[in-house]
Amino acid sequence: MSAPARLTPATIALLLIPPLMWAGNAVVGRWMQGTVPPITFNFLRWVLAGALLLPLAAWVLRPGSGLWPHRRRFALLGLLGVGLYNALQYMALKTSTPINVTLVASSIPIWMLLLGRVLYGVPVSKRAAVGAALSLAGVAVVLSRGDLTQLAALRLVAGDGWMLLAALTWAWYSWLLVRPPEGGYPANIKADWAAFLLAQIAFGLAWSGAMTAGEWLTLPAPAEGASTIQWGWPLIAALVYVAIGPSLLAYRSWGIGVARVGPTVAGFFNNLTPLFAALMSATLLGEMPRLYHAAGFVLIVGGILVSSRR
Repeated sequence: MSAPARLTPATIALLLIPPLMWAGNAVVGRWMQGTVPPITFNFLRWVLAGALLLPLAAWVLRPGSGLWPHRRRFALLGLLGVGLYNALQYMALKTSTPINVTLVASSIPIWMLLLGRVLYGVPVSKRAAVGAALSLAGVAVVLSRGDLTQLAALRLVAGDGWMLLAALTWAWYSWLLVRPPEGGYPANIKADWAAFLLAQIAFGLAWSGAMTAGEWLTLPAPAEGASTIQWGWPLIAALVYVAIGPSLLAYRSWGIGVARVGPTVAGFFNNLTPLFAALMSATLLGEMPRLYHAAGFVLIVGGILVSSRR
């Protein structure tokens, strides 16, 4: 297997797109609080993303495409990556900030280490254990708002708990991608990014639709003359952004970037997401970053750097 290519300006530009889009996703999710219920927002996002992919990859849904013998695996991928991860993130943004949410999400490589050991028996090296400890310390700093005594009292914002669950969900989803089912994913689907994503969206919409129905059954009745969803240009613009940017453009750019330089180098770019989220939050939402955000960022990134060194 050939070695990953060196970083070029074009590849750097490609790898900057996903963290920028994902940071924007967190800011938009925060912005939409009160406009649309979070699980409903996730469902509408993927309905639009799936519709945009249909002209490119509708063939994957046909009986002979090779998808259906692997329907259980794609149903699980759809549950974790489409149905749960972003729904949990949007729920987290009801009470947490985009900076906190993206900082907690940047610890996902550490949760991957832990899940790999627990679920698949993959050993964790001493270096990786030190890196995990550093990154988890960074998460603790963020969750405690810089006051570690809060951890002992368990006084955490509910949204931070939802984001921790989302991070674990994405870590498991990532392991399923690198540990394919026996015989591997069908080659024609694996080689086509649009088909591979649409196959997950098709099952994910079923899960997300069921969750949305449950959300609507538990929503309080709106006041007389009010609506649960505030339809208008802000919501439409938000849906177009999250369907195209974080869902399609980021996914495609990330795939090309990882193929060029490998997942380790690409993973460092993912850690720019909290930085972009902090800048966007300060500019668009007026939510200024604090000193503990910087400390948490340094610890999390330092932990990942330590654990990924050869």
